[in-house]
Amino acid sequence: MEGKNPLRFTLGKQSSLAPERDREESDVDMDGVDPGVRLMYLANEGNLEGIKELVNSDVDVNFRDIDGRTALHIASCQGLTQVVDLLLDHGAEIDPKDRWGSTPLADAIFYKNHDVIKLLEKRGAKPLMAPMHVKHAREVPEYEINPDELDFTNSVELTKGTFCVALWRGIQVAVKKLGEEVLSDEDKVRAFRDELALLQKIRHPNVVQFLGAVTQSSPMMIVTEFLPKGDFCAFLKRKGALKPIAAVRLALDIARGMNYLHENKPVPIIHRDLEPSNILRDDSGHLKVADFGISKLLTVKEEKPLISLDNSWRYVAPEVFKNEEYDTKVDIFSFALILQEMIEGCPPFSAKQEHEVPSAYAAKERPPFRAPTKSYAHGLKELIQECWHENPAKRPTFRQILTRLDAIQNSIGHKRRWKVRPLKCFQNLEALLKKDRSLSHRSSRSYSSI
Repeated sequence: MEGKNPLRFTLGKQSSLAPERDREESDVDMDGVDPGVRLMYLANEGNLEGIKELVNSDVDVNFRDIDGRTALHIASCQGLTQVVDLLLDHGAEIDPKDRWGSTPLADAIFYKNHDVIKLLEKRGAKPLMAPMHVKHAREVPEYEINPDELDFTNSVELTKGTFCVALWRGIQVAVKKLGEEVLSDEDKVRAFRDELALLQKIRHPNVVQFLGAVTQSSPMMIVTEFLPKGDFCAFLKRKGALKPIAAVRLALDIARGMNYLHENKPVPIIHRDLEPSNILRDDSGHLKVADFGISKLLTVKEEKPLISLDNSWRYVAPEVFKNEEYDTKVDIFSFALILQEMIEGCPPFSAKQEHEVPSAYAAKERPPFRAPTKSYAHGLKELIQECWHENPAKRPTFRQILTRLDAIQNSIGHKRRWKVRPLKCFQNLEALLKKDRSLSHRSSRSYSSI
């Protein structure tokens, strides 16, 4: 039974689209109040018994206040899963819109009530229009992928639960679905739009290829090439310490990909989370730099950087950990640790707990060199030490690293050739001596027969 003069429900959290979202709560005397408003009040308080009593009477479970808000809106704002479930069981509309166009699902997303979001979606709530949705077809980005083309039937979750594998136009691709925290944050949506425009331009054999994105419907998604050989972290665990020639070859792959990103114009692309798990192997065994998700493509002058909890602290430069201003040299620091890990066969500071490592770097400690001296021949140790220098300005650039690594690779290759040549010469000489002895034996037999 809807009141003749609908009131405005002003308690608790307000609509996600309302111009005024912060209003103080106050005590209300429910005696004589419209049953519909009373229902909204009880939904706000999470009073299940009171709600059951009302909905079993003649109250309209879809009662709307003057702003078009329902009890389901209120419960979704508050994150009250049991109340939402109860209201739906008693006939509450799943997708009512308030005067600003906000639905219960939109409110749940705005207030990051993840359990309510899952429940509403399970009960049939329609996906919201993506925050990047355009009104005219000509405005749809070139990279847009129709979500109906993505087949998740046999989807497999990849590392850290960030990406999953799907089929797209007959090939396997890696798909990242964006969380509700992105959809409800205008700054993140803006950053995501800029990021996609940049990703669209990236083309390099040592950088994972961006294929497209879903931005015109929810959930929004990023689609990249899928490399079935997995990440470099798993490879290192399986192989252990690598020979110098192999370590240098793989280091060149990483350095080429990172140099391309750092030399991007007009601003460099800083990875910031460069580590073995964010480097993938292609079918030929070459490496590709990966993991360019939300807020990973950063400009040089970000002020208060934060590290994702999904990434390892073992590879993070001290200036990032200390929340200091930083530039491309943070990736140089991480590269040094990866290169050393290839030769040592274990992660940096493997004997320390994860949370202890950043403090060690900040105290100017560095992982020890335990591998045989010959493993660091030709200047490898010196290069690593320069790359993890305490002063970022004294670390080399990736372009300089490429020059150094090329020289080291040539030096190792030259030494190996000289090791092989004497052996071949010895083998050839031995063959000639055998041939000579055979001829001499034949000659002596000929003379004895005369």
